[in-house]
Amino acid sequence: MDSTQKLLRSELFSLRIVLFMISQNLSLFGSSVVGFGIIWYITIETSSGLWLMFATLANMVPHLFISLYSGVWADRYPKKYLIMISDGFIALVTFVLFVLFRLGFQYLWLLLLVSVIRSLGTGVQGPAVSAILPQLVPQEYLTRIQGINQSISSVLFMLAPAVGGMVLGLMDLSWTFLLDVVTATLALSIFVFIKVDPIKRAKKDTPVVHAMFEGLRYTFGNPVLRSLMIYYSFAFFLLTPAAILTPLLVERSFGSEVWRLTVNEVSWTVGNLIGGILVSLRGHFNDKVKAIALSLVALGIGFALLGLAPFFSLYLLIMTLVGIFMPILTTAETVMIQKITPSNKMGRVFSIVQVLSGSTIPLGMLIYGPLADRVSIESLLIVSGALMALVGLLYQRTNRKMREQGVWKV
Repeated sequence: MDSTQKLLRSELFSLRIVLFMISQNLSLFGSSVVGFGIIWYITIETSSGLWLMFATLANMVPHLFISLYSGVWADRYPKKYLIMISDGFIALVTFVLFVLFRLGFQYLWLLLLVSVIRSLGTGVQGPAVSAILPQLVPQEYLTRIQGINQSISSVLFMLAPAVGGMVLGLMDLSWTFLLDVVTATLALSIFVFIKVDPIKRAKKDTPVVHAMFEGLRYTFGNPVLRSLMIYYSFAFFLLTPAAILTPLLVERSFGSEVWRLTVNEVSWTVGNLIGGILVSLRGHFNDKVKAIALSLVALGIGFALLGLAPFFSLYLLIMTLVGIFMPILTTAETVMIQKITPSNKMGRVFSIVQVLSGSTIPLGMLIYGPLADRVSIESLLIVSGALMALVGLLYQRTNRKMREQGVWKV
């Protein structure tokens, strides 16, 4: 029996792993279509960096307030039911928005309000989804499964802006909401049949606030996790112009047609797909710190080059190449945490990752959003990209020193 046959017969492709990936990617696809639709709708209606700032804050800030609590819940309660309840809650709110839009209540403030509520549901779901994977997948397959999942997600992300653009162009925004409700319902129906292995959970009699601080102490007391959290926070702050403002850059510099906004997202997603395939084929990272550092440097250089691109086709080529490194970065970071963190603390560690990465982007938009109405987005990309590459170099240097001192080995 060759290695491929052994792989196919192994636990790598067990039914529950396949069902988990189908369920989560269905849910992610619907949410992505809604996310693209809302951002494009606001971009086209306002052409304002300030309104994009409001949309970003509404989408990201609320889940920060609940994330530390939801990390404790993920360590205390069955993650499967936390995921299902939060997904169902998001679908219900989105259906209400669909009905209101069809009745004629098509207000920007309503989009912001529903984005806030959806964000709360995502804040509960996020740590549970990240922490449940080691209960489904043997440790030796974590990197490969992350790569395969990234590839599937990338394909759906590639379809999402196309679907969102088609719906927005041919019908109206409200139908993207209904699509999200349908995909969430399918995802929940599949998730019911996934069997999750029990684990030793954190004590329920400890006050939630105490459990939160215990998670913080563990995370920032571990030199590997502390270094990762600090540099990751800086990286996500510097990622903000590329993550949020590129649709506005395309609208201002290349044209406001919906197809341009669509192909902008598709090019990034094609890069993500290639990166995910490379990760799944590789199967592991011998040096996860190096993989993270190189990815940060590559992303920074790529974002700076986006700001220098003189015409749209070159801009799209650079966007595709840069997108390759995002799955490498997220997979190396996620697997590192999953392998070094005890299962009864993993939910809280991932909630801290979610808080730090999620808070830095809204914080960045408080600065970059108003700046985008005063200076060119290209200049913001050049400066932030150069600084991000520097963050990658510093991360590698800091962790190399810790290795030399014998502080840790990963």
